Amino acid sequence: MALPSFKVVTLTDAAANRVKDIIGKADRPIVGVRVGVKNGGCAGMSYTMEYAESVSPLDEVVEDKGVTVLIDPKAVLFLLGTEMDFQTTKMSSQFVFNNPNQTSACGCGESVAITPATPTSLQTAG
Repeated sequence: MALPSFKVVTLTDAAANRVKDIIGKADRPIVGVRVGVKNGGCAGMSYTMEYAESVSPLDEVVEDKGVTVLIDPKAVLFLLGTEMDFQTTKMSSQFVFNNPNQTSACGCGESVAITPATPTSLQTAG
């Protein structure tokens, strides 16, 4: 029996529109944006985002609301179930990751603690 297919990451309309804008204004041809996580910051990890000129064979490809988001293979278990949003406030405009695997964040909002998804958490998330 096959597992039901699901997207590692989903996008809000605001995030999809911002990604479309980024792709349209890129100074070189890109296929989408690549999202990942890296070690660092006071809480342990931070989200990364960069232009993707091509799809790597190991990337998790997410097509949502007309845009392509590539998930770094090392980040898939950290990002499962995440909603990517784009928010504008008086002080900043930024992508926001609403991640059910995130356990804490630092005060500055630049760094997070994330627990990788496990087979048990995947079964209960359905």
